Amino acid sequence: MTATYNLSAYAIYLPIVLTLTVVVSELLFRNSKVFMMDIFHQKSDIALATNSLFKVGFYLLNIGFALLIIEFSQLITGESLVVGLSKKVGGFSIYLGLMLLFNLLLFMKGRKKSHEKILFTNSKNEESTI
Repeated sequence: MTATYNLSAYAIYLPIVLTLTVVVSELLFRNSKVFMMDIFHQKSDIALATNSLFKVGFYLLNIGFALLIIEFSQLITGESLVVGLSKKVGGFSIYLGLMLLFNLLLFMKGRKKSHEKILFTNSKNEESTI
């Protein structure tokens, strides 16, 4: 009976974490196109390519982590199945939220650097015309 609970846990866990990863990734990278276009000064080819690479990296990190933590201890009752799943899915959700915030921080930092570069270039051009 123990093997049945463990197999059920894997069968429930995998679709949940994969769905969470896909939904968060799609939301993040659909909305991050605006940041990328700003960072790369409206050069859509490099902005979209960079965004796609970030998306692939996001998938690899998160799915890899989900698979890394997949192991369940011996689940011998329905209650232990629910508790085990709650801990795994809850922990993964927290991790996924942190990864979302980390990516957002990277986008904001890139945007700030991009704008600093423009301001620096403009101030140099103004000094050279004086």
